[in-house]
Amino acid sequence: MATTFVWKGRTPSGEDVAGEMMAKSKGELIMNLRRRRVTLMSAKQKTKGFSLSLGGLRGVSTKDLAVFTRQFSTMINSGLPLVQCLDILGKQAEHENFQKIITTTMRDVESGSTLADALSKHPRVFGDLYVNMVEAGETGGVLDVILLRLAAYFEKMNTLKRKIKGAMTYPAVVFSVTIAATVFMLLFIIPTFAKLFSDFGGELPLPTKIVMMLSDFVRARWWLLVAVVVVLVLSVRRYYRTKGGRAKIDKLLLCMPIVGPVLLKTAIARFTRTLGTLVSSGVPILEGLEITARAAGNSVVREAVIKTRASISSGNTIAEPLRQSAVFPPMVVQMISVGEETGALDEMLCKIADFYDEEVDAAVDAMTSIIEPVMIVMMGGVVGGMVVAMYLPIFKLVTVIVGK
Repeated sequence: MATTFVWKGRTPSGEDVAGEMMAKSKGELIMNLRRRRVTLMSAKQKTKGFSLSLGGLRGVSTKDLAVFTRQFSTMINSGLPLVQCLDILGKQAEHENFQKIITTTMRDVESGSTLADALSKHPRVFGDLYVNMVEAGETGGVLDVILLRLAAYFEKMNTLKRKIKGAMTYPAVVFSVTIAATVFMLLFIIPTFAKLFSDFGGELPLPTKIVMMLSDFVRARWWLLVAVVVVLVLSVRRYYRTKGGRAKIDKLLLCMPIVGPVLLKTAIARFTRTLGTLVSSGVPILEGLEITARAAGNSVVREAVIKTRASISSGNTIAEPLRQSAVFPPMVVQMISVGEETGALDEMLCKIADFYDEEVDAAVDAMTSIIEPVMIVMMGGVVGGMVVAMYLPIFKLVTVIVGK
């Protein structure tokens, strides 16, 4: 079973570097770093949760990386030297952190390092996917083409992330407004009615009693509610950081109605586009699967990819272990099998990714159309229910007065 290691090492020039890498053992980690000409100094297993980010850190977003890569490709294609390209890109970068990273990379290249080695010193911005593709581009003399593919990849992934975030914005806003309105009513509106009813006397309807009890509890024990929420959130996060916890939660998310299909299609689109981009750029399939597993975004999909890598190293095809995992739909497995047989695996993977990008669009639209009315009904039910509960005694009073 592969594990993510947080490592520190040293380059032949004596510079200290650090990063994260997935490996089955410390020995495999050492061998992978040696291929990058890095000597391992220390390593420990990563304890925090897997990040969905493809390369963003402190202002270096996926969009920034896509723009940088496309401009880099255009400059190289125009015949500008690497150092000059990096110098120009470093000066025009919007974010200070990114400027420093590009400038450092330029100096490393100027001192004789390859571009791939220089980029590998910044693993939180230029991940394994980026470094391996750049290395393949330098080796094959097609760096501009590789960078163009990388730019297209990051642009597609950025669009995908933006669609998912956009779909979740409306429900999050409605849910927040519902919670805020409920708390406001329990803290300030309900007590006013409670005083009126206590002066009035008489037996209150059951819904009114329940709402007044909730109001009294929130006013007197609000800190307890906050503590429960904080403990619950921290407990779930801590459980998710464990190997078994993450697998169970990710599996549960994939099984959820409405949300599950969207997450699965997103993971498949990410997997096929990443692997297709790597294979088309000349990265070996085993190394490509290792990188793809880290970018899967879901531990269930990641485990399926890791098992596939192990199966391939034993001489099997890619399609068979994917079929046995029961995670990937039959259509995906069949298209990958056809791609292997025809020698056009990279092209087939990119076609699958394009298809699932469209599927994600449709699934997100469907999810939004279902969630919107559900959230509105929920908000109306909570707030409206409390209002009705408060007015029930008034209706009862009016009925008594009219009866007299």
